[in-house]
Amino acid sequence: MIVKKMPILQGFPGFETVKKLSKYVSVDCGNTPVFYDIETTGLSRYSTFLYLIGAVIQENNRWFLYQWMAEKEEEEPEILCEFFNFLASATSTIQYNGRKFDQPYLEERYKKHNLPSPFRNLPALDLYQELKPCKNLLNLERMKQPDLEKFLGRGSRTHCDGGQCIRLYKSYIKNPTAESEQIILGHNQEDLLGLGCIFPMLGYRALMKGSYLPLKAETDESQIILYFQLPAPVPKPVSKKGKDFYVTVREQEGALLVVSTDQKIRQYYQDYKSYDYIPGEDTAMPRQLSQYMDKSLRVPATPETCYTWFPCTESFLSNPEKQTQYLKSTLPCLLGL
Repeated sequence: MIVKKMPILQGFPGFETVKKLSKYVSVDCGNTPVFYDIETTGLSRYSTFLYLIGAVIQENNRWFLYQWMAEKEEEEPEILCEFFNFLASATSTIQYNGRKFDQPYLEERYKKHNLPSPFRNLPALDLYQELKPCKNLLNLERMKQPDLEKFLGRGSRTHCDGGQCIRLYKSYIKNPTAESEQIILGHNQEDLLGLGCIFPMLGYRALMKGSYLPLKAETDESQIILYFQLPAPVPKPVSKKGKDFYVTVREQEGALLVVSTDQKIRQYYQDYKSYDYIPGEDTAMPRQLSQYMDKSLRVPATPETCYTWFPCTESFLSNPEKQTQYLKSTLPCLLGL
């Protein structure tokens, strides 16, 4: 078994950033989060095997990258045991698509070798699952990890992709070379450093969670602009334009422009499945009420039609609490359209 350890000198988020951003999403990472990524000889956790685990952990206020690589299939249990011990002090794990692949794969391999699982009661933060709702906002066709790295402007990878790495590893087992070893480990290192690169993108997810601080409001006869502070900074400016709105965010501030009609604006609601849309009145209505209407007058609401109208009065423009309520209800809906 090959064991590697190296310090990460740059390109990884600060520890306080990791703690702060994780609290804005689904998992509080705690004081000892572990980023990890695995390499396997295939997708099936029953008929293939694990040959490499890479992990990043903080030690003495610095990030360190660890790797355990099997030089033959029989060393898989050794890697699993090493990782079990490594996670003993972890307070959470952070991966990309780990909920559907990495962790279930590892769980099955631990089970196959009659080894205890290190994941019991250990919170897991899956960056793919958290960032997936941001796909439209970021205008991305795919949500693979390299796509997100490219979005942030990270340079092209220098090592082979996952499929090529599997073929190279199978060749390495038969004929080990220093060059092959370096490429295989390098591919895993790029995946791990990529996790650190995209982690700040959780700022976009926090943006869609609905926690904002209004800064000021401006209006004229045809539109209103609300300026607000984001719950967390975003790593790259983004904007989104719709039929009657425009949103832009940069660092930790944003602005929402909405078109008004007769000095009224739409307020959207996220739980659209609980509403019916009333075409004749151009408004949505909770189904507890709309159920008493004739069926010909209502249709199930969609994300685009789940809104009501309210007057954009001076009491709204001068009231941060009302603006907060409006932003919390409406902005996540617009960002998701």
